[in-house]
Amino acid sequence: MSSNNDNNITTNRGSKFLKDIGIYAIGNIGSKIITFMMVPLYTYFVHDTSDFGYYDVCLTVCFLLMPFVTLQLRDGAFRFLLDCDDETRKQRIVSFVCRTMLSTLSLAVLGTIVLSLTTHIGYLGYVLGLLVAMSLQEVFSQVFRGLGNNRAFVMVGILSALGIGLFSVLFVAGLGWGIKGIFMANIIARVLALVIVELRVRLIVRNTRWSINSRQVGREILRYTLPLLPGSLCWWITGSSEPLFIKHFIGLEVNGVYAVAMRFTGIISTLAIIFYQAWQETAILQYNSPDRDRFFSKMFNGYIFLLAMILVGYVFMLKVNYWWLVADEYRSSIMFIYPLGLSAVIFAVAAFFDMGYQCAKDTPRTLPAIVLAAVVNVALNLTLIRQIGIYGVIIAQLVTYIVLVIYRWHDMKRYFVLKINVRVVVPVAVILVSALPFYFSSSYWYDIIFMLVALVIIVWGSDREMRDMVLSKILKKHRDTK
Repeated sequence: MSSNNDNNITTNRGSKFLKDIGIYAIGNIGSKIITFMMVPLYTYFVHDTSDFGYYDVCLTVCFLLMPFVTLQLRDGAFRFLLDCDDETRKQRIVSFVCRTMLSTLSLAVLGTIVLSLTTHIGYLGYVLGLLVAMSLQEVFSQVFRGLGNNRAFVMVGILSALGIGLFSVLFVAGLGWGIKGIFMANIIARVLALVIVELRVRLIVRNTRWSINSRQVGREILRYTLPLLPGSLCWWITGSSEPLFIKHFIGLEVNGVYAVAMRFTGIISTLAIIFYQAWQETAILQYNSPDRDRFFSKMFNGYIFLLAMILVGYVFMLKVNYWWLVADEYRSSIMFIYPLGLSAVIFAVAAFFDMGYQCAKDTPRTLPAIVLAAVVNVALNLTLIRQIGIYGVIIAQLVTYIVLVIYRWHDMKRYFVLKINVRVVVPVAVILVSALPFYFSSSYWYDIIFMLVALVIIVWGSDREMRDMVLSKILKKHRDTK
């Protein structure tokens, strides 16, 4: 009887998890489809690859600065709001976030003014606008999510992507503004999406009290978020600094081609983020359950199969359609797709292990692994990029994420213990073998046939209980629609 009850509990939690995946998928996939469609637009209307490479460098700098401008409040707001049942405490948290964001963004504006008076940086004002827009969207989207309104969180993503698409068509294709138009589209769309959703749900306004005392909760949040700042710098070095290495050692033209490949493989990261967001909420709420290790193990094993299907299915479909998706100047980027996609998969596995630190609110322990990864990444980049060019950057990223996974695999045992299903060897083997036809097959039909066979093998090798849970969820939705 106890075993049956455990299975029912696991199934119920799995069903909730799948429901959360559905919600996050609507927002992330919808927004990424629009972003995906922008890549051909940008490559066709921004003819100079160095211009697109410069925009990518500016975007990389924004990703570097954003954690320091926001003090990682995107993570702190969500974590402290998610399991908070007291309305007054929620108001203290939201009020602290609003006050802090107002202060840090004001400092960012002041710093930019000083910088503009002392040196010349192209598009500096647009970079500031993009930094502010990205920071506001990231933090307050997580506030919506932490307050339990996942639909508002999703709508911000959808409206933002839709706005970027519409404004990009207007500014880049219509008015011919080039990368200036890309900046403008991103800034206006992100801010407008956040304003529209807040006017509808009014979560920020209702939970902000400028006179309320939030010092105590503020100290708790900062104890959680400030240790993440050095880690965010190391993460940036590990995962986002490639454009700067490429710009310095190879050139902006190559960086523009590499940036296109990164945009396409970003779809894999987005699909992994859908799982991560749903898993983040489930893991935190289930962390203290008595069968935590069993449940976490089941989710991890299923995740490996899911990642393998995403990687194999996506890269081969992309290869088949690449000839019409990008302009001739950027088409050589197809050679980077498979290893960059594999890097995204390995990073997604590392992110799964990161959940232990969040569940236990033990963020200082994230730092050693991230510092190690950053050191490995920089050392390999400086060593390999001179020898083998752009492929040195790609190899450095792959090795860095593998080191990170190995470290976190051992470190996570203090929070939860995973039991790996022997069937995991199936998707891993398929991923390794798939590299051969991707690079050596010259027939689109062979690529499609191999992709279908590989997906069937992965599904066949997956855990039966996981397949049944997913299938039952699909059948239930089908019956509900009748």
